[in-house]
Amino acid sequence: MKKILFKGCGTAIATPFDENGVNLEEFKRLVEFQIKNKADAIIVCGTTGESSTMTHDEKIATIKCAVETSAKRVPIIAGTGSNNTYQAIEMSKEVEKLGVDGLLVVTPYYNKTTQSGLIQHYKAIANSVDLPIILYSVPSRTGVNITPQTCLELSKIPNIVAIKEASGNLSQVAQIANLCKDNLHIYSGNDDQIVPILSVGGLGVISVLSNVKPEYTHDMVFSFFEGNIQKAKEYQLNAIPLINALFSEVNPIPVKAALNDIGFNFGIPRLPLIEISKEKHEILKKELEKLN
Repeated sequence: MKKILFKGCGTAIATPFDENGVNLEEFKRLVEFQIKNKADAIIVCGTTGESSTMTHDEKIATIKCAVETSAKRVPIIAGTGSNNTYQAIEMSKEVEKLGVDGLLVVTPYYNKTTQSGLIQHYKAIANSVDLPIILYSVPSRTGVNITPQTCLELSKIPNIVAIKEASGNLSQVAQIANLCKDNLHIYSGNDDQIVPILSVGGLGVISVLSNVKPEYTHDMVFSFFEGNIQKAKEYQLNAIPLINALFSEVNPIPVKAALNDIGFNFGIPRLPLIEISKEKHEILKKELEKLN
C-alpha cells in the first residue's frame, strides 16, 4: 500500500495579493484558520492559489510560509506542475528542500501531450525527488485527461501515491479505483462529488469549499468514514448551492470574494481574472449565510 499523505479535507488554499505582492501575514491567518477548523492538509500554489500568475519567488515565499506556519501540524502539499517538464523538476527539487510533505503535479497544459508523454513527464519528475506525488487531472482547464490505463502505469512508480481526480467523470474514477487498488489513492477534485468519490474508495477531497468551510468539509468526509452515510449525504447535498455559487465564475474569483466576506483581506484575483460580478456576489453571500 502506498503512503497516505492525508485522509479527509485538504484545502486548496487561496493566495492573498496586495500592492506589494503576496500578503504573507494574511496568508498565515488563513493557514491558522484552516488548522484550527479541522482541515486535514493544505495545498499551496495550486489552481485556487493562482499559481499561474505568481512569480517563482512569490511561490517559494508562500510555500515556505505555509510550512513554517503549519509546523508539522498538518501536511503541506506544494503545487509544482508545469507544461515545461524541466521547470516542474526544478521547482519540485526546490520545494523539497523547504520541507513540504508532498507535491501536487497538474498535467502539462497547452502542449497537450499524449498518454505516453504523460507517463514520461511524470516519471521524470518522480525520479528527481523523494517526495510523494499526487497527480492532478483537470481536463476542463488543461485539455488533457489522465486515462485509467495511464493511471495504472503511473501507479507502478513508488512515489506517485495518489490522484486528484477533477474530470467530473465518475465512471472514470471507478475504473481508476478498480485498476489501481491501493497503489493509487484517490482524492475528489470537485466539491460536488466528494461523497460519490468516497463511495468508490476515495480518501477525501482537495477542496475549494473548505477555504471558507473547513470544518464542514472535514465533517462531511469523516461522517462517511465513520459509517454515517446518511449524514455525509446530507452534508454533500446541503452544500450544493454554496458550491455552485463558488463556481459561478472561474475559480478562484468567487472564493476570494467569500474569504473577504468572512473577515479576511484577500483582495481580488490577478489579471486576467477579475473581481466577481455584483449579481453573483449577492448570491454567494446568501449561500454563505445559509450553510451554517
